[in-house]
Formats: sequence, structure tokens, C-alpha cells
Amino acid sequence: MPQFLLELFSEEIPARMQEQAARDLARLAREGLAEAAPAFDDIRAFAGARRLVLVVDGLPLVQADRVEERKGPRVGAPEAAMAGFLRSADVPREALVERNGVYFAIQNRAGRPTAEILAALTESLVARFPWPKSMTWGTGTLRWVRPLHSLLCVFDRQVVPAQVPGVRVGDLSEGHRFMGARRPFRARDFDEYREALAGHYVVLDVEERKRIILESAHALCSARGLELVADPGLLDEVAGMVEWPAPILGDMDPRFLELPPEVIRTSMRTHQRYFAVREVGSARLAPHFLCVSNIESADGGALIAAGNARVLSARLEDARFFWEEDRKVPLEARLETLKGVTFHAQLGTLYQRVERIEALARAIAPIVGGDPDLAARAARLAKADLGSGMVGEFPELQGVMGGYYAADQGEPPAVAGAVRDHYRPQGPGDAVPTEPVSVAVALADKLDMLVSFFAIGQAPTGSRDPFALRRAALGVIRIIFENGLRVSLAALAVLADAARSGPAPAVLAFFADRLKVALRDQGRRHDLVDAVFALGDDDLVRIAARIEALTVFLATDDGANLLAGYKRAANILAAEAKKADLPTGDPSRVAEPAEEAALHDALAAGRPRIDTALAAEEFAAAMGALAALRAPVDAFFEKVLVNAEDPDVRANRLRLLSRVQQEMSKVADFSLVSG
Repeated sequence: MPQFLLELFSEEIPARMQEQAARDLARLAREGLAEAAPAFDDIRAFAGARRLVLVVDGLPLVQADRVEERKGPRVGAPEAAMAGFLRSADVPREALVERNGVYFAIQNRAGRPTAEILAALTESLVARFPWPKSMTWGTGTLRWVRPLHSLLCVFDRQVVPAQVPGVRVGDLSEGHRFMGARRPFRARDFDEYREALAGHYVVLDVEERKRIILESAHALCSARGLELVADPGLLDEVAGMVEWPAPILGDMDPRFLELPPEVIRTSMRTHQRYFAVREVGSARLAPHFLCVSNIESADGGALIAAGNARVLSARLEDARFFWEEDRKVPLEARLETLKGVTFHAQLGTLYQRVERIEALARAIAPIVGGDPDLAARAARLAKADLGSGMVGEFPELQGVMGGYYAADQGEPPAVAGAVRDHYRPQGPGDAVPTEPVSVAVALADKLDMLVSFFAIGQAPTGSRDPFALRRAALGVIRIIFENGLRVSLAALAVLADAARSGPAPAVLAFFADRLKVALRDQGRRHDLVDAVFALGDDDLVRIAARIEALTVFLATDDGANLLAGYKRAANILAAEAKKADLPTGDPSRVAEPAEEAALHDALAAGRPRIDTALAAEEFAAAMGALAALRAPVDAFFEKVLVNAEDPDVRANRLRLLSRVQQEMSKVADFSLVSG
């Protein structure tokens, strides 16, 4: 079937915007086609350094004829309302149809040519494309991320008559800026287009560009006994900067290996977009780098490598200067500068924040098995590197450089490690600190952030979270989870809130919300998370274990049937609660029928088993004890009439159901479990 091909050719599109731009292009096209109603088979979108491309397969030549129905006023509506509806619908009164007291205008619409629909869609895409930042150029008013030069816009091998002010629309495109032929090429469908691009030194698909970069890079490194240091984020960026990737392995001065490896890698990555390489089987960096050129050169990239090496040397000389100068000033001495740095207008200076973290780390350390004095010392030095030259040049190295400087000036390894790791984890892929002193300082840093900003009314709202408090809360949760810490979130929040008197309850509720999100992201059912949270526990390790056991239990026949029994009992008890107070009943009369006595005995036997298992945090055993209630509960509902005429008998039977509910509620709030 006919195919639509659209290329938007412009100046260089920032690499960081390309992936989202491709998604937006496909989304807008899908929405526009759905509104116009022509059917299609598939939509594909591509993004590169100088072009966005859309391909829609399986479109008809002409939109299908259709019947449009428009709802109008009710029968008997004022004449003015009727007249207005007839004008807007452009139909005579006799064309109206009445159904259920309402008028409808029925109109038969002949299908429009698809090329006409695509022309309007193209014009709309260009006009309303959601670039994060856009610009105008020349004397025009059109906005695009960079100057938009031309549109290749064809359907069924014919040019689509779209009109974009100041932009050429046709069936022509261009290849590589330097390596391609100096003249445009013509393409009338996607296969022709992709083949022509390849012939003009452009790789359209970003995944293909990544594959070429990695395969060539690994081959270059392997030939010299080296291996590439993986950097997925840099790979994404570089693949968006080149159209014809040509990796080149260059050399750097071995003297720079005296610098911390994080400094070398950050300088390479941030300033030059180079990959680091290392010796095979070793974590030690090698005196080489790998860059990705956008052209193939006759000398194999030797001239490019030499030029890039000179630029890198200049950058690393700056880094060496910072490294040497920073170590001349003890971290403790740098604290004085923090007194003049405002952390937040309502929260004081960075130095005051350091004092809060120091006190909090000292209090948390014994709880997590750390030394209070070492934790306090590490917390005191944790922010000192913010005044260093290296962190001023590379802010992403804060904490890391502090750890190096602390070790260099003779601080204990636990202190240096805690200074280095106190920001961790900074994202889902980052490791959490595991050494007790590091854990104490990392928790103190994040808890102070949370409590402080909640205290001044700056809690996250909707998608707005300018102080990354959600990340801080998830960091606390991950530290506790992944270290298996048996700590109370409430106790930690109260410690952090000691000097503020107020936000701890709100912070605890925020933690609960974040934990629910984290558990749901791990595949836990939202209703089971809610059912366990309703118990009011704040021990994260215990909560997770309880949810895991509950998940396994409810997947069994015993669990599913007992849940049904719980809900039936809850409905009966809820209905009875609306009536007058029940008589107290006579427990001695629990004898007939046998199923009633059996449930009574099962509850009596199960209660200590459940309590013992829960006290030992053996949640699987607790679920096993609940499973033993399944058969007597089923038999009770099958053989026993709960609403007996004798009020004492009825009260006893309701009391049995209440006991079933109570025992099950020790494990979770089953009223919140769906099913």
C-alpha cells in the first residue's frame, strides 16, 4: 500500500533532544491521522544530527467515505438555539433526525484524498512541534530547534503539496555535510531514501550508529591490548552528534595518569566527548582515549587524533593544577568559606547545613552500626570540597574529590569513604553506600534535605520537585533496603526533625508514598502494598518481606479462597454494624452445627501460631497458619446460617466471623486487597 515519507532537514539538532523529538514526531503523526481517520499499518520515526524522519506505511490513497453525526438541541428547544445549530452544522431543518427527544444532524462525507490530509498534517507538525527550546531565523516567524532548510515530503511517490513559510518542500534531500556529494539527491519512498543516505555517508538509524561505534571501538582497542570503558550515556550523545561515525584511538601523555581516574574520565567526557580506555582485565586507565569523528580521513584519523590529544592535554593540565593546589588547603580550613555560601534563604548557609548533618550523622551512626565520632567527622568534611578548584571546574565530582582530599590529608579510611559516598545513590543505576559510617552520613545528608525543605513548605507538588526530594527519599529507601537495615523510618525522621518541630509526620507520609512507588516499580501489586502499609509498620525490610509472603500466599488456592471468605465475612459484619447493638451471646453454646465448632477450634489453634510466626517475622509461616483456616471458613459458610433466629447464636456466629477478620488483619488489611 502507499507510503508517506517526511524528512525535516535542518542545522544540527542537539543530541540530547533527538530521542524525544523522534517520539514526539511519531506521536503527533499518530494523533493527527487518528483525527483525520485514514487507516495505516505502521509509523516509524528517526532522528539524527541534521534530520527528523517520519515513515507511515499502509495508507489508503483516499480516505474512506464516512457518516458524521452531530448532536443538537433537545426537541422543543428555543428557536434561536435551533437556528444556531443548523448554521453551525450547515444542514437544513428537514435533514435532522430525532432520537430520544434530541435532534441529530447526519451528514455523509466523501473521503478526502490522503495527500491532502498529509499536507495539512505536515503543516501542523511543523507549526506545533514541542521543542524544549526553539528559535527563529532570518526575517521569518517559523520556530524550529535550529534553522529548518527543507522538507522531503512524498506520498505514493508523489510530492505532497504542503506549504511551510520560507522552507522548500519537495522530494530532495542532502547527505553528509562534508563527505556527501555537493548536490541534493531525489527520493520517492523510504527504501530509496535510506539507500541514498547511505550512499551519501549518512547512517539514519541511531541504533545502527551506536553499533558501528561500539564495534569499531572494540576492534581498535583490542588491536592494542586495550578495552573500552563502557559509558552508555556518552554513547547516546556521540551517536546523536555524528552522521557517519568513525572511531579513532588516540594517545595521551602518561603523566596524567597520576590524576584520579574520575578526573581524567570527567575531563574527557565533559569537555571533549571522548571515551576512556583501560588495560585489559584491569581497572587502571591506559594513556589513550577514543574519540568519534564524523568523517573518514585518508590518514586513518592520525591528524585528528594528534589534534585531539593536544586539546586533551591542555584540559588535563588545568585539572592537574587544581589537583595540586587543592591539596595545599586542608578540608577543615575550607569550611570557613561555607559560612558565606547561602544554602537556601530560609535555611541558612551551607556551614549551618553541615552542622545539622554532623549532629544527625552522630545520632544515626549507632543505629546502623557505625562509629559516632567517625560519622560526625566525615559529615563535617563532606561538603568542604565544594570550595575546591576541581569541583568548581567539575561539579559532578563533588564528594568524589572530597574523598581523595580526605585520604590525602590522613583521615581514616572510613571517613574518606563516607565523604566520597555521602551523595549516593544519585540515581537508580548508582550503587548505595554499604560501610556503616558511609551509610550514616548518606542518610543524614538526605534526611536533612527532606526535613528542612518540608519545614519551610517546599514539599514536591505534582511534577514539580526543584530540590530533588523524591530522589532523596528513594535514596534513603534504597540504602535501608539494600543494606538490610532494621531501622524505624519514624525514628529517623524524628531525629532529623529534632530542631525543627513539625515536619516529621509529613516526611514520614512522603516516605510511605515513595516506598509504594518503589515497590510497584519492582512489580509488586499496588493493592498488596496498600494492604501491608495499612498496618502502620515503618520497618522497610519487614514491610517488603510481608508483601513478598502475601504475594505468594494469594497466588495459592488457599489464599484466594480465604480472601473470598474474608470479604464475605466483612460484608456480613458491615451490614450488621448498621443495625442495633448485638446481644453479648453465650460462648458456651458454640457447639452446633459441627462446622461452627470446627471454626471456633481452628481459630483457637491458629491464633498462637500466627502470633508466634509474626513475632519471629516468619511471614511465610504466618501465611501457612492462615491457610489452615481456609477449610473451616469454607465449611462454615456452606453449612452454617449466620443470621440465626436465636440472638445469642447469631451473636456467637458473628463473633466468630469477627475473629476471622481480626486474625487475618494481623497479617494485612485484606479489605484493601482486590479480588
